[in-house]
Amino acid sequence: MNKPNFTLTVSSSPHIRASHSTASIMQNVVVALLPALAVAGYVFGLRTLMLVAVCVASAVITEGVIQKLTKRPVTIGDWSAVVTGLLLALNLPINATWWMCVIGSVFAIAIVKQCFGGLGHNFMNPALAARAFLVASWPTRMTGSAYIPTMDTFTSATPLGILKEGVDLSALPSNLDMFLGVSGVYGSIGEISALALLIGGIYLIAKKIISWRIPVFYLGTVAVFALAAGQDPIFHLCAGGLMLGAFFMATDYVSSPSTPVGQIVYAVGCGLITMIIRLWGGYPEGVSYSILLMNVAAPLIERLTKPRIYGAPKKERKGFGKKKTGEVEADVQ
Repeated sequence: MNKPNFTLTVSSSPHIRASHSTASIMQNVVVALLPALAVAGYVFGLRTLMLVAVCVASAVITEGVIQKLTKRPVTIGDWSAVVTGLLLALNLPINATWWMCVIGSVFAIAIVKQCFGGLGHNFMNPALAARAFLVASWPTRMTGSAYIPTMDTFTSATPLGILKEGVDLSALPSNLDMFLGVSGVYGSIGEISALALLIGGIYLIAKKIISWRIPVFYLGTVAVFALAAGQDPIFHLCAGGLMLGAFFMATDYVSSPSTPVGQIVYAVGCGLITMIIRLWGGYPEGVSYSILLMNVAAPLIERLTKPRIYGAPKKERKGFGKKKTGEVEADVQ
């Protein structure tokens, strides 16, 4: 009998591989952020590019230096540090100093990311954690005096800040101004145009970089909560860093659940905490803290919503105390 004329190659799993790599995913995120960056550059000028350049350079250099010192493979080519630096810059006010950019980037990479093992091991979003650190360390520079007008087109406070104070609501910008962002509505440099962020978010969903569940349920929860509280849902959707957080930071692969049900629970939790802080908290914006809190809860959410493996038996319920009548007890002899 003649032997078959073919070669069987045996290799380890996985045998089905995705077309995306870490670098391509991060590059797509950068592309998706370009519309928001363009609007920020148009409104705030060249200082926007300076802040972005300092944050990105500091993040990349910090990651490379730490990996060199710890004798680990240098992975700055995967663009993850670039995305962290870019997101941090977009979360800063335009009057942030260069040294705040450096400190924030070093904290994001060295403490939040590398101290826990690098990409894939951080338990919360590095850029948001760095922003929270900067707010806690220099609250006046990050909130109060950061919003002093430097041009005629800038307002003296964020829309959410004006709403929280409730003094002169006539100073609130229109929903259209906040949606477009080109009229100079003040806030962090990456959050002024809801339209630009929406375009970037739709791009990521279309490219299947992120799941639609987290941004849709996050934004939907905010809208429903605002409506129930007698607030304008369109205002809350367009104001602050909601669009930036919903599409670009709450969807972080590492710090968000991967199960479909878990993503919905996680997103609803982000929306609820955001609105609770906005309406009744001492801080006008709640996006950063809501995402960070849900990042911490993400492992538990994923564990509770993990689907049962097809064909696997259901786990037996472990009771306490007396057993139910009629239950068979198997004694080990």
